[in-house]
This record gives sequence, C-alpha cells and structure tokens, in this order.
Amino acid sequence: MTPASPSPTSTSPSGTSSWRKPLLVAGAGLAALLAGVALIGRGGSEERPAEAAPAVAPTDAKQGQAQRSGPPGPARGPAAPQEQEKAPRFTSTVCWQDLERFNDGVSIHNFREWAEPLLNSRDGLVRDFLKDRLTELIGKNPAHALEVLEWSRDAQGRSFGIYLMAVRDSEAVQQPQVATKLLDMGLDNSIAAERRAGVLSALDTQKRLAPAALDKLTNFANDPVAGEAGWAAARTIARVMKREFKQNANIGSYMDKLLSIGAQSPDEQIRYLGQMMPMHAAPLLSPEETERFAKILVGEGNEDGRDAAAHNLSLSTDKGRVLDLFAKTFETEQSLCVKWALFRFSARTAGKRALPVMANMAAMDPRFQGIYQDFERIYASGTLDFVRLFTSLPNQDPFNCLDRHE
Repeated sequence: MTPASPSPTSTSPSGTSSWRKPLLVAGAGLAALLAGVALIGRGGSEERPAEAAPAVAPTDAKQGQAQRSGPPGPARGPAAPQEQEKAPRFTSTVCWQDLERFNDGVSIHNFREWAEPLLNSRDGLVRDFLKDRLTELIGKNPAHALEVLEWSRDAQGRSFGIYLMAVRDSEAVQQPQVATKLLDMGLDNSIAAERRAGVLSALDTQKRLAPAALDKLTNFANDPVAGEAGWAAARTIARVMKREFKQNANIGSYMDKLLSIGAQSPDEQIRYLGQMMPMHAAPLLSPEETERFAKILVGEGNEDGRDAAAHNLSLSTDKGRVLDLFAKTFETEQSLCVKWALFRFSARTAGKRALPVMANMAAMDPRFQGIYQDFERIYASGTLDFVRLFTSLPNQDPFNCLDRHE
C-alpha cells in the first residue's frame, strides 16, 4: 500500500471502539513471576479476541487441597503422595509460591483446576504465562486443542480469552478438525456475539481457507444480524488472503468474497471492510474485479467506500478504462475527499500520461489548481515513480482527508 492512502487500523474501522478489547495492565506480582518464569520462553501475540464478561479480580487464596483431574505432567522426580494431591498455592502477596512446581507438573488434564485461582488475575504477566504454558501443552495435538475449545464454552471472565488465544497460537490450530471446530463455534448463534467474534478472529492464523469455509464466512458477513462477529469474519478472510498473497498464491477466491461483502453486506462497517481490505495486499485487478470496483465507486453511498474503490482501481490492469472512469466520476462527485482520491490516483493509474485528465479536473474545481501545478513540476523534474512523487508534494493531505483512515 502506498503512502497515498494510509490504511485503517487492523483492529476495526472508525466507530467500532466497543469492539476493541481493554489494554492489559501488569500488576503487583511482576517481580515474583519474572523470577519463576525465567526457565520458560514466552511468546507474544498480535491481538487478543474479545472477552465475553468483565474481568473479576482474584480473591485471596484457594489454598485448600484440590484433586487433580488427570495424570500429572512431567516432573523432576517421584513426588510424595500428599504432594500429588495438592494443586500449587497462590496468594495475593507472593505471586505464586509454587510456580516452578506448577510449570513442571501441570498437564492438559489438570490445567483448569491448577490454574483456576489465577485465570482472572489482573496481572497481565500472569495471564500471559498461563496462555503460553497452555499453548505448549496443546502443541500439535488436535485433541488437546478441541478439549480447550470446549472449556471456553462455559469459561468465565478472562479465562475465555486465555483458552482461545492458547488454541490460536498453537500448532494444532492448523489441523482441519480444529479449524472446522472454530468455524462452527463462530457461526453458532447460541454463543454470545462478542465471543463469536473472538472465535472467528482466531481463524485468521490459518495458512489458507478452504472454499467451503470461505463461503460460510462470506454468507455470515452478509447476514443483516451478524454484527461484530460478521465484521470479524470479513477481516479473517482478508488477513488469510494477505498471507497467501505474500506466498504468491492465487487469491482470486478471496478477492471474490471480499467484493461480494463490499457490495452486498447491509452493514456499512462490514461493507467498508470488504471494500478497503484488498488495499493491504494491493493485487493487480483483473477486468472482472475492475468492473466490480467501478460499480462500488459510482454506487456506494459511503464516501470512505468510494475512496477505497478509487485506491483499488488505481491498480487495475485496464489503465485506460480506469482513467476515463475517474475523469467522468470527478464531474459529478460531491465529496471533496473522494475527488482528492480520484485526482491523485489518476497519477498512480497512468503516470505522467494522466496530466491532461488532472488538468481538466483542476479546471473544473479550482481548489486543485495549485496541487496540479505541483504534480506537473515534479513530473518535469524527472520523477516518475508514484510513491516518490507523492512524498515530494509540499502537502500530502491538503484537504485533511487521510486522517480518517488512521
């Protein structure tokens, strides 16, 4: 994507702040946890799925005896019978006295019971440790991933996000049965909408989406009642498409689905996502894709969608068709910001050959006269590359339009 039109945030479009998760804050147990976690490699994650309920601060102690729900994991040596019956201890003053024993002895079978006192911790480092350790326990085993997904169905508070992120970050998430389970849960209307959005977002780590999965995600995004879960479905399609594009794969099926969402979704925010997400991959448009974006340019009621269509059309293989379309659309377009997109992307479409069209645009709207002279001067200096030309302009945002996409 060029600097001509900075993309929206990867999290959500403008106006969707309710769909964003709160920031995690490290709490008082930082020093003790870091000492205990020194032996464990911690991984990061790009995003965390939406959580279903407000966080609950842990009370002191569940310090009594707790029976393990399954066989213990690997340990340093034979443990005494009494020790095997106890889960590690937690207090609010010392972050976790038995962290090392937890790390050595926890298994997929006893994780819920042993981790239960800390799953809703206010300390982000504690939650990160639990998520990372659970990811390790899941590993490549699809049965473990499916078990953790079942835990998430009745998970309370922050534990839902920990379970889901552990599955998302595991190698097992690439197994067909795990991906299918995530898709089924994401489309299950018996699950709360914000949780469904999180589940569908966990699919965005897939290396590819099968045709049947693409169809289901697209149909769901176009459902009038899909809401934020439909938005997550559209974003998941776009993110997997971007990954495939980097691998030089054919992304025609993804473009088809995003264009369907961009033209058909009754939800303006979801429709806009389908219109603008192709900018992140910036593929050359086929004649059919050019025609579909042309319909969005002249028919979309949301000016942000028309702006995105102009951006994508500037990468069409049919440059003459697009330049002519930009010239005709400029005559009737009412939005100054969309006009600015048509003007600058004319240069991206056809380079120096677009100057006569841009001169006509400036004659129709005097606000573009000075900007046209800047383009003409920079081209005359020998600069032909659009990115270099655009960054050479005295002002890349003369009408205060680009900040809408930040």
